[in-house]
Amino acid sequence: MSTFRFARLWCLTILLSILATACGNQPPRALQNATLPPPTESASVTPVPTNTPSPPPTFTLTPSLTASPTPTPHPLTIESMRNRTYPGSEVRVESTLNPGRNYYQYLASYQSEGLKIFALLTVPFGERPPTGWPVIIFNHGYIPPDQYRTTTRYVAYVDHLARNGYIVFKPDYRGHGESEGEARGAYGSPDYVIDVLNAVASMQQYPDADPNRIGMWGHSMGGYITLRSMVVGEDVKAGVIWAGVVASYPDLIARWRRNTATAEIVTRTPFPGRGWRTELSETYGSPEDNPEFWESISANTYLADLSGPLQLHHGTGDTSVPVEFSETLYQQTLTAEKLVELYIYQDADHNLSSAFSLAMQRSIQFFDQYLKDL
Repeated sequence: MSTFRFARLWCLTILLSILATACGNQPPRALQNATLPPPTESASVTPVPTNTPSPPPTFTLTPSLTASPTPTPHPLTIESMRNRTYPGSEVRVESTLNPGRNYYQYLASYQSEGLKIFALLTVPFGERPPTGWPVIIFNHGYIPPDQYRTTTRYVAYVDHLARNGYIVFKPDYRGHGESEGEARGAYGSPDYVIDVLNAVASMQQYPDADPNRIGMWGHSMGGYITLRSMVVGEDVKAGVIWAGVVASYPDLIARWRRNTATAEIVTRTPFPGRGWRTELSETYGSPEDNPEFWESISANTYLADLSGPLQLHHGTGDTSVPVEFSETLYQQTLTAEKLVELYIYQDADHNLSSAFSLAMQRSIQFFDQYLKDL
């Protein structure tokens, strides 16, 4: 190798070393370990660029936000009840009872939320219609649960409906008679409505019943259950309510203690379920403070969704449930543009004793028109 070439290579090496040291970096590892080729006169060397470190990235730290859980609606809200399922079950005959004038009568049972619920079942004599017999779910009023017996109350009511060509199914709500479960009352718990809606689904599976012709009759507390059933579900095609507890919850709180005959406040013996006033008010506030909640649990808010026409009966002599409840519901239902009838009976009591025959005749005609003739 000539002296000139060697000197040239040596100078280039020194220059690269000085550049690397000046930048504070060592030559790249590939250059450190490489064996340089013998330089030639035409060879050119491309300088290795130095890597100037970039400034470290900056980050804006945002606190981690945990989404607030959506509050679970109270079980009494219509929304919550619509989100439930009501599968019902097979209807089992537990025992055969004495027949009526033109109908068989049984003690039967079905399932509601895993509970065995008993019921009175009547089936008309004669040939089953092609689609099955029309059905009336019979919702009884308040009777102390430990005093309730399946076959000793509402005998005349059931008889009139049964001998006019209807299957009648009268559930013993949970905790009543031999039914399993706890009787927690109707107004602070959805339990009884759940039992009734499962009764509807069970009768839709009953071989002798027409699943598309199911109506509902309710008295007093049973009227409350009937109204709620008809805005929660779509399978009840017609409803009849006698002396029903059918007011909105704010009215149940403010207006249920008034004697309609004397316009005086009366004291009633409390029964299971009346504690709902205090419990709900303490949790959600009064109707004045939290109207949205109280509207959400009132069937009256959802009358536009009634599943069928409604017929109301009430006596002016009723000292248990104010007649104004039925009058107000009538006006509200008209406003919702739904079919409704109202019959007021002068001086008739809570059971419509003095007007029983006329009220029952009107009830059967209503069911014949809007249920049997579907």
